[in-house]
Amino acid sequence: MAMTASTPSTDPHAWLRRQTRWHPVEIAFWLATLLPFFLFPNYLVLASQIAITALFALSLDLILGYAGIVSLGHAAFFGLGAYASGILSKHGWGEPLTGLLFGAAVAGIVGYATSFIIARFRHLTLIMLTLGFGLLLFELANKAHWLTGGADGLQGVKIWPIFGRIQFDLWGYTAYSYALIVLFVLFLVCRRLIHSPFGLALRGIRENSVRMPAIGAPSAAHIRKIYTISAAIAGVAGALLTQTTETVALEVLSFARSADTAVMLVLGGAGMLYGGLIGSIIFMIARDQFSGIAPQYWYFWIGILLIVVVMFLPNGILGGLSTLLARWRKP
Repeated sequence: MAMTASTPSTDPHAWLRRQTRWHPVEIAFWLATLLPFFLFPNYLVLASQIAITALFALSLDLILGYAGIVSLGHAAFFGLGAYASGILSKHGWGEPLTGLLFGAAVAGIVGYATSFIIARFRHLTLIMLTLGFGLLLFELANKAHWLTGGADGLQGVKIWPIFGRIQFDLWGYTAYSYALIVLFVLFLVCRRLIHSPFGLALRGIRENSVRMPAIGAPSAAHIRKIYTISAAIAGVAGALLTQTTETVALEVLSFARSADTAVMLVLGGAGMLYGGLIGSIIFMIARDQFSGIAPQYWYFWIGILLIVVVMFLPNGILGGLSTLLARWRKP
């Protein structure tokens, strides 16, 4: 089942073939993403934000859940993609698809450059490095007012219609459709990636990066690859946010965005592919509802939710459901 974090036993190739099959629950999940069009049309703007956040969480899951790379500065790549797409549009080129590719390229290049440092360290040192990189980029964007707009945000972003015909509307129909399609396409890429020999090697690196080279899996090279891919996908998510809102705020680079995404993975279940998606849905809906009750204290309720999940479902909501299902199926 692709929504679980099972591992190969004796025949890895047979295991990979089983994992690549689509499970009915997966099909039901993606069909359910169409429900906002019919049941909740007033919440399509929120739905588009959830889809973008889910893509960002998916990018973090690639390095955290599968390669064991703990990052508290992943918003740096999200922000790079957002600013790259916004600056490109501001200077006369607002075509959406090329804007996504440009955002992915900028974030991917920076991700590849920093991956040589990331691949050398683990644990607390790695956490501090990623946090420091994120804070550094945040302050650089704040100071470069001439380029990014600083604390005032990037102004003058104009996105053209998709394929020259489909306008972004105020009600969120186009934004949600666009974000959902991009999310699904990149999800397919990630699904194929983690259910491949490369994905198995990443799991091995997560468990023991020192021993993996002994069986022919270069840990450093694999970490550089997945970190670059993760950065590029995060850049696409940032570019999506710019294109659907036509604005770029300094918040796209903030530590809070990185921390919130890590919370989403903990809630949903890291290393389960769908964990980031489920966690994003729960987090974003909870934030929307809690902020309506108490706008200044909604983090209090998110904190309670996080504590409950960590105490009773240490592998996240999806991991807990998988465990219960396995026990139920056991004779």
